[in-house]
Amino acid sequence: MTRKRGLFALLVIAAVWTVGLFWFASLVNRAPRDITTRTEALIVLTGGTERVAAAIELLKQEKAEKLLISGVNKKVDWVLLAQTIDELPDQLTDKITLGHVACNTRQNALESKDWLERNRFTSVRLVTASYHMPRSMSEFKNVMPDMKIIPHPIFPQTVKHDEWWKWPGTFTLIMSEYMKFLFVSIKHVFPFIHDSFNAETVCEQ
Repeated sequence: MTRKRGLFALLVIAAVWTVGLFWFASLVNRAPRDITTRTEALIVLTGGTERVAAAIELLKQEKAEKLLISGVNKKVDWVLLAQTIDELPDQLTDKITLGHVACNTRQNALESKDWLERNRFTSVRLVTASYHMPRSMSEFKNVMPDMKIIPHPIFPQTVKHDEWWKWPGTFTLIMSEYMKFLFVSIKHVFPFIHDSFNAETVCEQ
């Protein structure tokens, strides 16, 4: 009887986990809900040229006053980064800050908080890949609960959002992000896990 109960519990856990995975996949496949609201700041998390390009375009459209590119490799300076950006007007360069401190999503949030507070900003549009957005929003909200944060997900062409479960690369990516999102959610409930997670120093993006 004990073995049957254990097997039943495992099946229930597996079913809940699977339902959660599909919920997460549907969440990351959604287009931006708010693409018109202007915020005081823009923050983009590094991890692909599409993210930075989208953030620069939003800055061109005057969707915010300033932009922070968080998580830039310490070996990358403005001149090198600018070479990857098409049609960057000279008047925008003084509105862009490179953040070299962050090396994971939690540190992105902490680096962003420091920059936002120094500039006295109270609202921000957060730009990152759609699969990375739930975890990013969770970390940013945990660090800055009173900040107005508008998510602006980017949909990389390499990620197959339609029938994602049929594509091994996309399936692995979404499952990995789902597990990280679950861990982060648990970490915020149990602070002692937070300390262990925050000790990570290897860049994950």
